Amino acid sequence: MMLGMGELILIRHGETEWSRSGQHTGRTDVPLTEAGRKTAARLAPVLASRHIVATFASPASRAADTANLAGLASPTLDPNLQEWDYGGYEGLTTAQIRQRQTDWYLWRDGVIPGDDDHPGEAADEVAARADAVLARSAPLMDSGDIALVAHGHLLRVLAARWLGLEPAAGRFFRLDTGTLSLLGFEHDERVICAWNVPPDGIG
Repeated sequence: MMLGMGELILIRHGETEWSRSGQHTGRTDVPLTEAGRKTAARLAPVLASRHIVATFASPASRAADTANLAGLASPTLDPNLQEWDYGGYEGLTTAQIRQRQTDWYLWRDGVIPGDDDHPGEAADEVAARADAVLARSAPLMDSGDIALVAHGHLLRVLAARWLGLEPAAGRFFRLDTGTLSLLGFEHDERVICAWNVPPDGIG
């Protein structure tokens, strides 16, 4: 890691009823379950040991609440950290979507338009938001770690963009709720330092 350079700490929000059931949760504001709240709180001791100089969170309550429960008080809410807008697939499971479109795969096939609140996004649009988050965060890393509290698919795309990969490469980075991942440097190259680590697995 470069001397004086912090890391990006990616935190996927805790469990919700929809994440537990496998429903695609884009812009719908679904609260954390009690299990999700407990998992978020278990991140606090680990994060307390880090030199975090800025925290940004998705405006969704499940992300903002995760940040606060994890000890990251008063995060700056960033609309660019919102989850992929799933359009007409909002609230549906993959199995339900495949009843309409056999062998549907988000990373290949994208989404269909929904209502005015869920118009849908293409992968390139999600990547543009991730790029904006990285452009905002990277200069701050000279001073320490930057915490980003957001959503599964958005953070997977962000990790791909950190590595200079196409947005669809996010498909390779499984990311569970209530986990922590680290993006940083090795010999001036951008790398993944840790991925999809649950609170109890963080040393």
